[in-house]
Amino acid sequence: MTIVAGLDVGGAHLKVSLVENATPIAARQYLCPLWQGLDHLDTALREAEELTGRADAFAITMTGELSDLFETREQGVQTLVDRLTEKFGTAARFWGGQKFFDTANDAKTNFFDVASTNFLATATLAGQRLAATGQSANALLIDMGSTTTDLIPIVAGAPTPRGLTDPDRLTSGELVYTGLTRTSVMAVCTRAPFAGRWQSLAREYLATMADVRRVLGCLPDGLDVHATADGRGKSQAESVARFARMFCREPADADLATWQQAAQHVVELQLRSIQEGCAQVLSGVPRADIIVATGLDTSLVTEISRRLQRPCQTFSQLVGTPATLQAAVDCNAPAVAVALLLGE
Repeated sequence: MTIVAGLDVGGAHLKVSLVENATPIAARQYLCPLWQGLDHLDTALREAEELTGRADAFAITMTGELSDLFETREQGVQTLVDRLTEKFGTAARFWGGQKFFDTANDAKTNFFDVASTNFLATATLAGQRLAATGQSANALLIDMGSTTTDLIPIVAGAPTPRGLTDPDRLTSGELVYTGLTRTSVMAVCTRAPFAGRWQSLAREYLATMADVRRVLGCLPDGLDVHATADGRGKSQAESVARFARMFCREPADADLATWQQAAQHVVELQLRSIQEGCAQVLSGVPRADIIVATGLDTSLVTEISRRLQRPCQTFSQLVGTPATLQAAVDCNAPAVAVALLLGE
């Protein structure tokens, strides 16, 4: 019986899934700071052998070609395809977006189709499942990752993005460059309320949205795998200290409740930026009856769907994932999607 491994090779994480009998059976993410060198991909692939070692076929998608490690997108795709073919041989197939799957040689030739089209895999599968279940096949899929948030319109069961490249998607509103953990606070806002007054913030990489969420006590375990801005720990107190530096203050300058009020404002501004992207995308879609939520924390997407006054269903539920695995599947949705699509 064939087990398919799905791999989503990003610039910061390697995400891996296993699918058997059209059902996800495992999904995990591994630290992979690709900008620091290909040896980090090799390390992540070795760690992932706990899953990939069980597979007979490999479905691969990527965004890591955008890493600073590569001079061009073409070089990135070709280098990653060679590295992954060396690892998995002829059993590897590469997601080519609207062309579905390519061999290694075709993937290197058609690098434009392979580069950063993982969002199309998630939306393609979601659209197919919506159509198959008899629900409205018109939807907006929202995938909030560690660094970016994808907004993909689905019409009549098929993804219908206005943009296919990152520049076009930034213009169309379908790519909102903000994420759950890695986004710096200075990229979200330049001022925040503090003790009854507005205060400007330092425009320096001192704290991330992972810190903001730890201040609030709402960051799910295991999602922030990268080093902190100051290289120190990830306790709530250490996150408060980094967040306080954004105000050029010390943690002792206020009690926890005051820091949490300021942190909640930052989170709210981030959510509004995603909601604004949704408004832009939805303005060009005839109808989107349902929100499909996926990513690192689907509760945030559920909140956005409430504001948009639309019902919400998670990607993991849509693809028939066992309850114990749903959070992991949503965290690694593109890896799951390519494995299911290749298996089918």
